[in-house]
Amino acid sequence: MDYLRYSDAVEVMQPDEDRLGDEIVASMSQINRAVFDRHRHATRDAHAKSHGILKGELVVDADLPAHLAQGLFAQAGRYDVIIRLSSAPGDIHSDKVPALRGMAIKVLGVAGERLLPGDLGSTQDFLLVSAPTIPFGHVRAYHEFQHTLQQLDGVSDTLQAAAAALARGAQTVFDAVGVKAPLVVTGQSIPNDHILGETFHSMAAIRFGDHVAKISAAPDSPQVRALTGVAVDAHEGYSVLRDLVVDFFRRQGAEYRLRAQLCTDLSTMPVEDASVVWPEEASPHQPIARLVIPPQEAYSPARRVFGDDRLSFNPWHGIAPHRPLGSIMRVRAKAYEASSAFRHAMNVQPRVEPKDISELPD
Repeated sequence: MDYLRYSDAVEVMQPDEDRLGDEIVASMSQINRAVFDRHRHATRDAHAKSHGILKGELVVDADLPAHLAQGLFAQAGRYDVIIRLSSAPGDIHSDKVPALRGMAIKVLGVAGERLLPGDLGSTQDFLLVSAPTIPFGHVRAYHEFQHTLQQLDGVSDTLQAAAAALARGAQTVFDAVGVKAPLVVTGQSIPNDHILGETFHSMAAIRFGDHVAKISAAPDSPQVRALTGVAVDAHEGYSVLRDLVVDFFRRQGAEYRLRAQLCTDLSTMPVEDASVVWPEEASPHQPIARLVIPPQEAYSPARRVFGDDRLSFNPWHGIAPHRPLGSIMRVRAKAYEASSAFRHAMNVQPRVEPKDISELPD
């Protein structure tokens, strides 16, 4: 198969991108402050509610073919990882409300040229979500969506309706808040299923050494594959996903298969529009590593504080061979830094970029 070779030319700056990005960050900051005023505690502007903080290993496959033996995956090896499971909204809602779920993976001890100026860390973050695409897949589309949410600042019930609607697809967000959608978007309702049975996706593209790829993590061990499509009991509690995760890992471990889908053609697998599904018939998801998660106490008070208040996850925490690509990823460089700075300052918590897995509390 003929895989696209990475070059700087795969990215194309969008019209007025810097201004739109700055306005997105300002809008997100305004909503952050509104959420803080409600809770008197700062949360992430996305994936605010966590359901488990896990330790495990990333085991890179041996003898990968040349097109997959790239960047972090160039050689077989084992890396400690910290994983944060979450729900996508930027506020704390009941787990009875369907929402996209997240798996943020922080790989420790990764050598290489860092992406962010002044970054002295040695981690590689992969931020994955239980959907293959972002409904607002480029900076202008996301700017219009963010502007609409900003108009609803401070109205808790309406914001919760918008967050719930986002799980059902972008168009229904605007239906839920009673405004006309400023652009044509599509989406379908998603079920509220067990988080450990989900397949998680980077949604947007990243550099994959000499190539361009999207990354995904799929249930691999029988225990988690059996949870795919298992509905959450609507009569369970406000934090049922946390309870399910804690109960599962008290009894057993889990494995997920990390995969790369390499770009073959920018016309059908675009980098600058993350709302487009890359066709699997053109390029299948290929295995590159395993996530091995042993039994553990997944959500102790010390772990929750460490994962929610001290750690930060950012697709730009990493090495140059895995540079985030596209306008959505470029604006995230500003947005994640602003959100993290606000959260750590308001909660008076140090920002930690761990060097050793022993830093994660039991």
